[in-house]
Amino acid sequence: MTPDRNAIIERLLGWLERRLEPPAFAWLTQKSGALRDGAAARQFFMAYGAATRHAGHVPLALTAAENDAAALRPGWDPTGWTQVHAARTVLLLSLTGDAPALTATLDQLCRAADVDEQVALYQALPLLPHPKDHVARCAEGVRTNMTSVFCAVAHRNPYPRENLDEAAWNQMVLKALFVGVALAPIQGLDERANTALMNMLRDYAHERWAAGRPVSPELWRCVGPYADDAARADLQRVRAEGGDRERAAAALALEGVTGADWNEFA
Repeated sequence: MTPDRNAIIERLLGWLERRLEPPAFAWLTQKSGALRDGAAARQFFMAYGAATRHAGHVPLALTAAENDAAALRPGWDPTGWTQVHAARTVLLLSLTGDAPALTATLDQLCRAADVDEQVALYQALPLLPHPKDHVARCAEGVRTNMTSVFCAVAHRNPYPRENLDEAAWNQMVLKALFVGVALAPIQGLDERANTALMNMLRDYAHERWAAGRPVSPELWRCVGPYADDAARADLQRVRAEGGDRERAAAALALEGVTGADWNEFA
């Protein structure tokens, strides 16, 4: 899916105009215009790094009336974005050039970016042109041990659901459990559940049990739809031996329940 970059830029600028001081907003519009007119990549790097001086780490905090993000790009959810994330996304979308040039610029950016600069990049992945060219970048974000960067890829982001193959998808879900973040904000969690993932999660649960460590109730959400006899035995064990939340989650999994009913376990 290739969203309308100009429409998204204008919407982001509209949100930011109501939040930034006039000189800061003028700076951003000038930099965006220069990049859209073909300014050199060096100008982009300088602006991307300087953006935090003009748009800070204040929550973007869109109102219900403002937030039509999903209408512009299905699945786009800027919940949790800051003003500087939005400003940096404007700059990213303002880049010109063909697919190889954009990929090279993003590679160079990631080599020097700090954590929050990486967060902005990964949050913007579903908005960038040439989506298939960013799969390796997405997979790299999934492998990171920086929780905020991992969540920028995995949470409220339609890009993994649409572009990761099954093996990479499964690793992302398992990594979420390893780093201790919720599964519920992962878009496509139910539709992309699969037998291989079910087996990986069962193995993970058994390792945790053997070490005397707790298992996230959310894990069973991806087990239930594909549960075989061995998996159902695990779920029955949880119903018999688990705490209240674990027993409730196992019951949902055994019933094949998906979707919002699992939000309470996040």
